[in-house]
Amino acid sequence: MTLSVWRYAHLTLAVFSAAFLFLAATTGTILAVDAIQEKIPSHRVTNFNDITLAATLPILKKTYPEITEISIDHNQSVTLQAIDKDGNDVNAYINPTNGKIIGKPEKKSDFINWITSLHRSLFLHETGRLFIGINAFLLLLISISGFVLVLKRQKGIRNFFSKIIKEYFAQYYHVVLGRLALIPILILALSGTYLSMERFHLFENENKTETENSKPQQKSFDFKKTSFAEITKIEFPFSDDPEDYYTFELKDRKIEVEQYSNTIISEELFPTTKMLTELSLDLHTGRANSFWAFVLGLASLNILFFIYSGFAMTFKRRASRIKNKFKAEESKYILLVGSENGSSLRFANAILKQLNEQGEKAFMAQLNDYKNFAKAEHLLIFSSTYGLGDAPSNANKFESLLAKFPQTNTVNYSVIGFGSKSYPDFCGFARTIDSLLEKQKWAHRFLELQTVNDKSAEEFVNWVKLWSAKTEIALSTTPSVYNHIPKGLQQLMVLDKTTVYENEQTFLLTLRAGMRSQFTSGDLLAIYPANDNQERLYSIGKHNGNIQLAIKLHPNGLGSGFLYNLKAGDVIKTQIINNHAFHLPKKATKVALISNGTGIAPFLGMIEQNKKKTEIHLYSGFRQKTEITKQYQDFALAMMQKQQLKNFHLAYSREADKHYVMDLIQMDANFFAELLKNGGIIMICGALAMQFDVEKVLDQICLSINHKPLSYYKTQGQLLTDCY
Repeated sequence: MTLSVWRYAHLTLAVFSAAFLFLAATTGTILAVDAIQEKIPSHRVTNFNDITLAATLPILKKTYPEITEISIDHNQSVTLQAIDKDGNDVNAYINPTNGKIIGKPEKKSDFINWITSLHRSLFLHETGRLFIGINAFLLLLISISGFVLVLKRQKGIRNFFSKIIKEYFAQYYHVVLGRLALIPILILALSGTYLSMERFHLFENENKTETENSKPQQKSFDFKKTSFAEITKIEFPFSDDPEDYYTFELKDRKIEVEQYSNTIISEELFPTTKMLTELSLDLHTGRANSFWAFVLGLASLNILFFIYSGFAMTFKRRASRIKNKFKAEESKYILLVGSENGSSLRFANAILKQLNEQGEKAFMAQLNDYKNFAKAEHLLIFSSTYGLGDAPSNANKFESLLAKFPQTNTVNYSVIGFGSKSYPDFCGFARTIDSLLEKQKWAHRFLELQTVNDKSAEEFVNWVKLWSAKTEIALSTTPSVYNHIPKGLQQLMVLDKTTVYENEQTFLLTLRAGMRSQFTSGDLLAIYPANDNQERLYSIGKHNGNIQLAIKLHPNGLGSGFLYNLKAGDVIKTQIINNHAFHLPKKATKVALISNGTGIAPFLGMIEQNKKKTEIHLYSGFRQKTEITKQYQDFALAMMQKQQLKNFHLAYSREADKHYVMDLIQMDANFFAELLKNGGIIMICGALAMQFDVEKVLDQICLSINHKPLSYYKTQGQLLTDCY
């Protein structure tokens, strides 16, 4: 609940200020560049802080008979207004040590003046300044709320700069850049807010009390100890009359000095607000330091990116969120969803929409939001399965909640399971739910468990027909109503594809990645071979910057057949899915990679990307020696010469010397035991059956040598798997 409050506060502030922040950030970036250019060329002389008034004023008076004013700007450039010996007016940058002219002050270009006016007031004068001030304050609140959101996401200040899980582009860089730009943006917002408040004289009372003159008793002004770096402006006497004084403006005060005796006539301390205003101008504009101006420019660019990424995240979140017309307490139909990536939610949303359109009160929630539903008559559960029969992340509390909240009325239930028959535990969690509900006294089975393979709309319609007929509620039985192809798919071009033979049914496919494609070895490539919502996933190997897949051609295989029929130059629509849990660990000192068949593809990419020369041992099992296995051996030899691979162990199950990959592991039992004991990582990719066999062997090794089960090392994050 707390997270939602901060998130909505962050979003609301951003929505109300987005247009103004866009203008302010755009113009701020331009002004930051201008602030940097102001210092090129520099009119500041060396050792400026050591130049005293006593050493320079006599030289300047001798060179220029009549001096009106000397000013020192934030770049420490000295500007002289005077008349020279020839009677010419002088308004120039000078070297204060010798009086020589080193440059002429130039007016700002019309474009920069236009940008400055737009940045400060939107051409609306005081009204515009008020709008800009309010939005500077809103930016301050946005920064604070964003900081809190990152703290909550990272579980505290200690983990503030810990690794961010990259779910998608906008989300990842919104958080990463937000952390880096937080301090500069806070300073921009705070200084901008203060300048606006000062502009509208909100500190006027303080000014009056702090600017009262004080008259010291015959105190002399020390020209020898006062440097030019302490001065902002010097006004010279108009005549030789003793009643005409020097006026010195320092950083914190204004002093009038008698021109002959150097006696301080009056001293006016500047109010704190004036000094804070000067500091705020330095911080807000970067006028005093080119590096800080550069930082502010980057911060302004980041604000522009945050506007884009923030709204992109919001639209993505809202596109997949649950939208209910009725409350749970008043609804007759309760739809509960268990889904890891939102696919089951899509089907449930379609049913919810149709029920509401027919005047039925229906409510949808995640399985983890299960509770007492006072008026429920029908409970519809749509659930996928995660891993090996496990619950999706939004359903892992359902079993305990089911025991905690028994329904008070008899409720008809129907369970629809989503999964893939390529897994041995097809719809395993849905079957678990169905069994649990069957044991509840209040639950009445309305329909037998229905399953949907590969998000098939046709199979889902089978359940729709059964449920619709029994309830006499007319729901659509047209598959296209439930079909869905993800938006924003990438187009990838086929570069190369190998050929399959009678004794080699595996082929390699290389796809050219787009310039905007962000991926690494171990990520997943999703394809949609039937041009519908039937998704096929393949592990990616990154090879020379391109995507390489190792695929086994199955008889009548929808995905493998589709990919094998592609030719060089063909373009397919795909989606790259970040699989951060199966990337080569950056901090591991020793890694063992275990695969069979097509599971070797991501490992080849990881080895190629191993520029840190992490010690990697590759164990792979194949049926027999083929042209492709020879390519793997050649690749491994090249990588070993580059020290990116330590060794490559091969097993062939249909050659004369018959071995399986499990045999290789058993032969190197001491190596694997030592690797796990010392914090090394084991990664497994390939068939699920192979994973089970490998884990069984590893468990035996761990128990016999390390006296700990494999499960212990799993909990330590030392066993990473990606098997199908």
